[in-house]
Amino acid sequence: MKVAERQEAQRIATELAAIARSGQVLAGTITERRTRCSNPNCRCMADPPEPHGPYYQWTRKIRQKTVGRWMSREQRDDYQPWIDNHRRIKELLARLEEIGEAALAADPRWRR
Repeated sequence: MKVAERQEAQRIATELAAIARSGQVLAGTITERRTRCSNPNCRCMADPPEPHGPYYQWTRKIRQKTVGRWMSREQRDDYQPWIDNHRRIKELLARLEEIGEAALAADPRWRR
């Protein structure tokens, strides 16, 4: 492994450790939803329509099925950074895998 790649791997490890120490990691997505009801006199049916909401929904996959829970705006504000941390971990691990694959490909023992 080259020196630059080793240094990058160290920086990634440091960032991963900081996220792990926070304990704030959550898989899934938070989506903002707005709905319309069936009441013809409701503002959501007006022109222009003003849908109900916003409502926030956290979704994730469990055993290949999407499951979700409704949450408040405050919960969304609290847990969105946790989801961002999960995404960042996935990005960092993907980069570490790239570094590992590059090191493996550059190994001179392949050319024997």
